[in-house]
Amino acid sequence: MREETSGEFQSEPFNPMEERGETERSIIGDEQDDEGKNKEYENIETSPTEKENCVELHTEMEENGKEKGMEVEEIEKETQPEAEMKVDLCQSVPELQTSYIRGTDLFGYVGIEAVLDQMRHKTMKAGFEFNIMVVGQSGLGKSTLVNTLFKSKISRKSCTPNYEEKISKTVKLHAVSHVIEEKGVKMKLTVIDTPGFGDQINNENCWEPIVKYVNEQYEKYLREELNVNRKRRIPDSRVHCCIYFLPATGHRLRPIDVEFMKRLGKIVSIVPVIAKADTLTVEERQEFKERIRQDLSVNGIRVYPQKEYDEDPEERICNDRIRENIPFAVVGTDKEHQVNGNKVLGRKTKWGIIEVENVAHCEFASLRDLLIRSHLQDLKDVTHNIHYETYRVRRLNESNMNFSELVLSTWPLENGTDKCETESHL
Repeated sequence: MREETSGEFQSEPFNPMEERGETERSIIGDEQDDEGKNKEYENIETSPTEKENCVELHTEMEENGKEKGMEVEEIEKETQPEAEMKVDLCQSVPELQTSYIRGTDLFGYVGIEAVLDQMRHKTMKAGFEFNIMVVGQSGLGKSTLVNTLFKSKISRKSCTPNYEEKISKTVKLHAVSHVIEEKGVKMKLTVIDTPGFGDQINNENCWEPIVKYVNEQYEKYLREELNVNRKRRIPDSRVHCCIYFLPATGHRLRPIDVEFMKRLGKIVSIVPVIAKADTLTVEERQEFKERIRQDLSVNGIRVYPQKEYDEDPEERICNDRIRENIPFAVVGTDKEHQVNGNKVLGRKTKWGIIEVENVAHCEFASLRDLLIRSHLQDLKDVTHNIHYETYRVRRLNESNMNFSELVLSTWPLENGTDKCETESHL
């Protein structure tokens, strides 16, 4: 019997006790991994099958542990490091944990910063679009201010030959486009004028054509997005900013001002300005600005930049300074005069020259910086991410996600929009 037994042992490559031990270790290791994971994911629900497997493995682990003369605590100590390592690896997947690697921790130069040059090169090559609307009654200097902002003859009045000033019986919108190039950067600028607004005896609902025009541009963009074969770059005719001109009365907002800004403030970014502010003294100007800010707050009128759109404390501090100056008291002119041997934009009077870009004379420089130098891209982002997104959600809810209806439906332009595009390189 001993010889047969020894013969059997020689023919088998592994000892049954060793094989049993290997099985026990694998079972115990798997069980401890499961226990470690369960500790980390107590809130994650498990399927009934997984629960049954865990119970079976736990029972088998206890039986094997007893047979081997090992306590459960000792088994846990042996398998704990491996279980913790696996838990850490698995934990990063569902929670998508990321680590922050600073430049000093890198082995060498990677070249991530080159993406800024790539973006700049693409933007300079393709150019960008900016659409601005000017609203106010006739004689407030809307065309002059636009020309002053971009230092070129871009207003409808300036680029229309033999232009005659006529008071329109209805509000009609006219859009004029130009391509402005400066230091290799191209911008397609569209200026939308609103002749006839506020010029009638009865100005009831005079803002409706303007509201309809703004929504039409959102609708055009939405249709392009829903096309199956849409363009690589969708033309953007949405209104990015509306400059609203307030007459320098020195009193308060008129009813037409309140009604217009209440309605338009929900669908477009409004920047109110006091036109021809040189007709007010410094004290009158400051008191007028304070009254307007009170009226805006009392009537719940939202003007740009809104507090709820501030993304971080630094941006909030910057925008707070802008909000303190709203509405901007501006003066516009396209004529240059000599002041101390330098040519400056200004309005010449009997007692001196009002310099447009001098912050001591008016707030035109603050308005220019807001619209062009500091917040131009933010105006476009707010238009796309806030105003257009609100319109898009509403339209899709109205149509119950019926895309074919949106694409095939017609939206007639009934407001008399006369779009004159002038591709001039200025």
